[in-house]
Amino acid sequence: MKIPEGKLPALRVVPMPADSNQNGDIFGGWIMAQVDVAGGTVAGRLARGRVATVAVNSFVFKQPVQIGDVVSFYADVVRIGNTSVTVNVEVYAERRPHDPEVVKVTEATLTYVAIDAKGRPRPVPKQG
Repeated sequence: MKIPEGKLPALRVVPMPADSNQNGDIFGGWIMAQVDVAGGTVAGRLARGRVATVAVNSFVFKQPVQIGDVVSFYADVVRIGNTSVTVNVEVYAERRPHDPEVVKVTEATLTYVAIDAKGRPRPVPKQG
């Protein structure tokens, strides 16, 4: 498997031992937080301001992430609503630099709502 060609990741990070369980696998919650950051950066750019996560529509773990993996998060906009942005995030891990392997570790779809300074929903600016 290869990471998506021609696409820049929304986020790339290397998990550390503090992010892992006793078996050396990275906590699912840590991965979920990074997915939220990656999706939120894309949604915030489209919304031109603050966004809040309002739904995790799906989240499927396919492979464990290990300490030392280079983890890349690719985000694609699924839908732009009046006040919301739905983003799909695919996550790939690059393993073992001496014998490289790329695996898809998870995929998630999240919905963000654009918010104003008081935390109330606001319109997403028209794209174009």
